[in-house]
Amino acid sequence: MVDKESIIYGKNSITEALVSGKRQINKILISKNTNSDSKIQEIVNLARSKGIVFQFVPKEKFSIYSEFPHQGVVAQISPVKYTELDNFLEKSTGYKSVVILDGVEDPHNVGSIIRTAVCAGYDAIIIPSRRNAQVNATVEKASAGAINHIAIIQVNSLSNTIEKLKKHNYWIIAADAQGKDNYYDIDYCNMSFALIMGGEETGVSRNNLNKSDFIVKIPMLRNFNSLNVSNAASAIIYESVRQKLQTTKDSV
Repeated sequence: MVDKESIIYGKNSITEALVSGKRQINKILISKNTNSDSKIQEIVNLARSKGIVFQFVPKEKFSIYSEFPHQGVVAQISPVKYTELDNFLEKSTGYKSVVILDGVEDPHNVGSIIRTAVCAGYDAIIIPSRRNAQVNATVEKASAGAINHIAIIQVNSLSNTIEKLKKHNYWIIAADAQGKDNYYDIDYCNMSFALIMGGEETGVSRNNLNKSDFIVKIPMLRNFNSLNVSNAASAIIYESVRQKLQTTKDSV
């Protein structure tokens, strides 16, 4: 069952939402048999101009929205306002830690990672606008409301984002089963860093691995290399917390 609060439906309602900019739209789904409609074309043009993802899909995809008078178009919305990457970087001072999600498709994993990051005092979550679960009602519930306590940044290109983070003196740490270093051998305390966690099936993309300064692994004591991405993120995130607390203790 679709949560009515997680969507906007109908041509006029979605057009108004796009024009006003008051709702955070994750993606717009458009039935393929409406692509010649002038109102639909207006929605497409507005979405394109604002960098909002839209997708033409078979009408069968709209079966889950059958209880709504959707007119062949539905916008999936976020319960939070995304933070602009440039604004976040401009306001950042001191050492910062962020998590980048690279193809994490299960919204429960996304919510769990956000919850852990908030508890650990991280500063932001970065998600790509495509091929990754977006922040929706399911993510909000899985995070236990943590989405309201951290900057969530949606970007069109992770590759460009990583380059921009590097220019702002962030070190890039990717988690990968074939990593060179164990995750606890990295010094997390003396640098701003971005931790990249990859998708459930694909892991961190090759391009983003190549851009990383460190590639870390979680050692396995059995031949069963299958840690859930949210569990893996928790282990690495809380190693950085452990180091930070130890450093604070040693300085007293």
